[in-house]
Amino acid sequence: METNHLDKQNFFDLGNLNALRSEALNSGDASTDASKAALKKAAAQFEAIFTQMLLKSMRKANEAFEDKDSPFNSSSVKYFEDMHDQQLSTELSSNGSLGLADLIVQQLSPDGKKFVPASVIRSSNELLSDNRMRGVPSAELSKNETETVSAESGSSTGNNPTFETAEKFVSSVWEHAKSAAKKIGLNPAVMVAQAALETGWGKYIINKSDGSSSNNLFNIKSDKSWEGEKASKVTLEFEQGAAIKKQASFRAYNSVEESVNDFVDFLKQNPRYQDALKNTAKPSEFLDSLQKAGYATDPNYANKIKKLLSSSELKDIAKNVIHQGVD
Repeated sequence: METNHLDKQNFFDLGNLNALRSEALNSGDASTDASKAALKKAAAQFEAIFTQMLLKSMRKANEAFEDKDSPFNSSSVKYFEDMHDQQLSTELSSNGSLGLADLIVQQLSPDGKKFVPASVIRSSNELLSDNRMRGVPSAELSKNETETVSAESGSSTGNNPTFETAEKFVSSVWEHAKSAAKKIGLNPAVMVAQAALETGWGKYIINKSDGSSSNNLFNIKSDKSWEGEKASKVTLEFEQGAAIKKQASFRAYNSVEESVNDFVDFLKQNPRYQDALKNTAKPSEFLDSLQKAGYATDPNYANKIKKLLSSSELKDIAKNVIHQGVD
């Protein structure tokens, strides 16, 4: 019978954990062969212990149907059953029957960047959230989808500004965007397009705990330096190409005008956005620099805004708004 390193150790001897830890620490860089081997051993040990726990739970659940007077339910029989389950767990782990160890190695390996855990595969509601991030107007969503989105995000009520159409959103934001964008030499259409992407044309602005709007058009997060009001929201963050849900805290403003002005101040006050500010005369380069500096984790963030900018919808709305005197 052929054996390997999995057969030469007792997975249920906790002393092996310390030896495994020492081996991992001595292996150096995570990309080395020694480190990868230690990772495989750790994953195999975890799989064996997990399998043993699973079998033990199954035995425990079956006790309700056992005949307590039967000689097959004596303590000595249970002892040997436990030994059998341990050996079975070791065998299953050593030959890769379950595949759990392989998944652990793939997820934790430095080479496993393309691995996407099942826990972050998006549901239909999260795909709708992605539609909002892409700036898809509500008219393109079905009635049922719109109702689902409203229930999930808490649609505009009470003190929330209401933007029933993309045109109303642009007309409400344009004048403030023009004034703020002038401070950094940016085309206001770029700012409006970014706000449209972040909020789904103003329909999905983050709400505060009391249900009122945060007026945060650019989804700027609040850190320790922020002394104003805050609003919390579960968001989708992209890490190594996978979308992950996270609870985040965002800045809250008294008005849309405050949000637009704070966006400009936010860029000016952060050193990492200085390259973006040097490219404000070239919207495409400005957006690329903004993404490169880490403004958003979405790898397609800049391209989505560019797509909005070049869309006939935004161009037609902007022309109409300017024609009406909001210039």
